[in-house]
Amino acid sequence: MTKKYTTFNEFYPFYLSQHTNVMCRRLHFFGSCCIILLILYVSISSKLHLLWYIPLIGYGFAWVGHFSFEKNKPATFTYPIYSLIGDWVMFKDILTGKIKF
Repeated sequence: MTKKYTTFNEFYPFYLSQHTNVMCRRLHFFGSCCIILLILYVSISSKLHLLWYIPLIGYGFAWVGHFSFEKNKPATFTYPIYSLIGDWVMFKDILTGKIKF
């Protein structure tokens, strides 16, 4: 990555270019679903200590997708905030059918 992205709107097309493999996208999506379920469970059970698993779940599934299927370095290493936003925008785009699942 040599380009310096200064806005999320500039970054998102690059982010999508790093997620062309369907298994990588599916792992991202599954990890995001698990995070949502974990947050719901914590809100019902009040077991706040379980929130520490959010980064493990989120990054775990995503990084398996990148290293095993996409064969690239996750953009989160260079653009952590934009990548986090990108994960949730891509999640929404998959849910709405804008991106193939």
